[in-house]
Amino acid sequence: MTITTISSATKEVRIGFDQPFVIIGERINPTGRKLLTEEMKADDFSRVEADAIAQVKAGAHMLDVNAGIPLADEPALLAKAIQVVQAVTDVPLSIDSSIIAALEAGLAVYQGKALVNSVTGEDECLDAVLPLVAKYNCAVVAISNDETGISEDPNVRFEVAKKIVERAADYGISHENIIVDPLVMPIGAINSAGKQIIHLVGRLRNELKVNTTCGASNVSFGLPNRNGINAAFLTMAIASGMTSAITSPLHSEVMQAVLGANVMMGNDPNCTKWIEQFRVEAGDGENGNRSRRLTRRRKR
Repeated sequence: MTITTISSATKEVRIGFDQPFVIIGERINPTGRKLLTEEMKADDFSRVEADAIAQVKAGAHMLDVNAGIPLADEPALLAKAIQVVQAVTDVPLSIDSSIIAALEAGLAVYQGKALVNSVTGEDECLDAVLPLVAKYNCAVVAISNDETGISEDPNVRFEVAKKIVERAADYGISHENIIVDPLVMPIGAINSAGKQIIHLVGRLRNELKVNTTCGASNVSFGLPNRNGINAAFLTMAIASGMTSAITSPLHSEVMQAVLGANVMMGNDPNCTKWIEQFRVEAGDGENGNRSRRLTRRRKR
């Protein structure tokens, strides 16, 4: 089985078909967050610290760190954000940027084996990012689009992923260090988007032998009760072979779905994690109330 290992200075995360599903916290990203953007530009990383701590407490196994702020010094900001996050938590990080200089700045200060987010199938991007992945011996998210854009045909997206895996091999990068993002489309706009991903994840697992990830919340874009859709999607994606997702761990519906899927897939031996999360103390809650009701009935 394919295992992708990501690490910090002190903690290792294993992403694999027979491993518990890995949640990569998405919140350290200034896109659409005006206050966070202004704070980071002003060298105030207190909110970055708070977001890192909150996501790990909520169950994130890794954190995605993005510092993409227009007209700002992204390499410096990303390097600083990585150092700040690694100072307050020990989980491994995904270094998220489309700017090569920013990726290198982040990798240069990172302690451990990082995940680079990301590389696409465009030749220019492959030639720029893959040498960095090889140089720093890290793993990389492979996005299934190329110069032609994002295809609605999952078979085309598979061929783009295959191209990236093959090009990576030219740089000595094993398929174990490639995590493919098959690109989840909004199901409100494309009714077959869910079935496409389930089909594609199966092919990626069985034919390319690679681990997978996605921006899970994309599937529910534009719909009400988005967390309900996200939870349903992740449960089905995990059953199909998806091994990680970039999402927010702060939504209880999503985390419960992931923990439940781990149980059903046999990746939570003896249901240990589920019991730790949801057990009810003796005499409290539903079980306690039921026990008291039974006691009263017996006394009658």
